[in-house]
Amino acid sequence: MRNKSSYLAQLLDIVHPAARILTDIARSQDAEVGDGTTSVVVLAGEILKEIKDFVEQGVSSQTIIKGLRRASQMAVNKVKEIAVNTTDGDQRDTLRKLAATSMSSKLIHRNADFFTKSMSGSTERTEEMC
Repeated sequence: MRNKSSYLAQLLDIVHPAARILTDIARSQDAEVGDGTTSVVVLAGEILKEIKDFVEQGVSSQTIIKGLRRASQMAVNKVKEIAVNTTDGDQRDTLRKLAATSMSSKLIHRNADFFTKSMSGSTERTEEMC
């Protein structure tokens, strides 16, 4: 089964530079992860929408890129700040939650419970062997 967003992007002959960037992002996401193409295109589209006014006002691309890099670093710092320590509490429960999140992909969503239990069990057995 093909990812609809990625498949449609392949069929289109994109001319507009921003649209081409979005299709490239979708293709990269599909090649690397196999899922999430719509999410990355929506996120990138929102970023482009936010910077449009700056471009129209004549703000240099270097200044815009510098601002985006700073925003990216701020986002990474926030994620680190709210990260949960996996060594605290019930590790088995934490493993199941992590596995369930990664199994929420539309590609295997129907069998997520099976794969979640299988992944967390495998992780625990591997940990015991090490």
